[in-house]
Amino acid sequence: MTAEVRTIKTAAEQALAETYAKAKGTLPGAGTIATLRDAAFRQFDAQGLPHRRVEEWKYTDLRALVRDAKPLAAPPDASAKATAGKIAAPFSALKPRQLTVVDGMFVADQSDLTAEAGLRIGSMSEALVRGDALVAAHVGKVFETADPALALNTSLMGDGAVIHVAAGTQVARPIALIFAGTQDAAVFTRSLVVVDKGATVTLIEIHESGSTQVNTALELVAGEGARVDHLKITRAGALHLSTLLARIGARTAFNSFAFTRDSTLVRNQSFVRFAGGNTEAAIGGLSLLKGKEHVDNTLVIEHAAVGGVSRERFRSVLEEQGRAVFQGKIIVAPGAQQTDAKMLSNALLLSDDAEADNKPELEIFADDVQCGHGATAGALDEELLFYLRARGIPRQEAEALLVQAFVGEVIDSLPQDSLREPLMNAAVEWLRARG
Repeated sequence: MTAEVRTIKTAAEQALAETYAKAKGTLPGAGTIATLRDAAFRQFDAQGLPHRRVEEWKYTDLRALVRDAKPLAAPPDASAKATAGKIAAPFSALKPRQLTVVDGMFVADQSDLTAEAGLRIGSMSEALVRGDALVAAHVGKVFETADPALALNTSLMGDGAVIHVAAGTQVARPIALIFAGTQDAAVFTRSLVVVDKGATVTLIEIHESGSTQVNTALELVAGEGARVDHLKITRAGALHLSTLLARIGARTAFNSFAFTRDSTLVRNQSFVRFAGGNTEAAIGGLSLLKGKEHVDNTLVIEHAAVGGVSRERFRSVLEEQGRAVFQGKIIVAPGAQQTDAKMLSNALLLSDDAEADNKPELEIFADDVQCGHGATAGALDEELLFYLRARGIPRQEAEALLVQAFVGEVIDSLPQDSLREPLMNAAVEWLRARG
């Protein structure tokens, strides 16, 4: 006799299934997009929320951490839209072109849609409805992965931004994508950025939410000889799942940095394929944690062509019962000779109750490469503290100086001076809040 084995679905998984069943008829896009949604939800429904027995999610068990799934957010009111307009203030000196998404909806009247040669900007939901060719060519196709969080985003994706930078265009002002969550609800945003051959753009993502559950994804395609500088800043009071999917062309410069603070439960996951030869990339992040905050930075970097150079560098500062997770995998495909890839994660623990989990990996299928990884976790150097205190500096101030030096080193790795000052100011603000 054989017994039938059935997976018991959690309350959150059941609620997500009900949400999709009710919403699927009203979500933007038909035809191939609707088919894509159905396939993605079947995949998620089969897998369920990721848990500790899923290797890539072993340190961030969503099945245990997420007890309920909130309903989809309603359209934002005028007050919510006005609040979102202030989020980009730390970057006002850069005079960015601001695009605003509030409670999962692209808000045109809070966005700078001024015409600029070689630059096209629009709403993802509108693009899905009209069957936009750029969206049809790339959404769901930039990087293939069976990740359940991404599958859930694909099935319920609503709105976001579509940005197309034409070949040879140098976008003068940074583009600031503002995502604000103001409701006790759930949002599923999806954005697409396509940067054609020889074009240049700086993209700043800023996510701020209170009790909103966020599942967001950004697909990025960079053509041959392009340059893309990408900065993501997150402050989230509830669950925040973020996925970056990137395909990088030959002789392209790509820089991406994730800064996270004051966030309850965050997972930043990146899937990056260097599809063309002789690319140069720097991918990094900084997480500042306190209380019981949990931040997970997970990345898969695939070198699929010759001569690629990449540097992955992440740091975290933890106090009280904060928990930082870093999982990084570098894959060097067969034929990707002369790859030079280095990955490093450093965690600074300011409390005996803090926890840092580091899991760097290499999968190398070529023989002419230089690859390496490292990870450290430790407390402040007592000798340096003694040195500072012997010169009359109080212990708390001495600690702050050492922490500031620790975070400053990774912030200084950003390629643009104009992006460093706002991040350093935010880090200093966090240090001051320690008391």
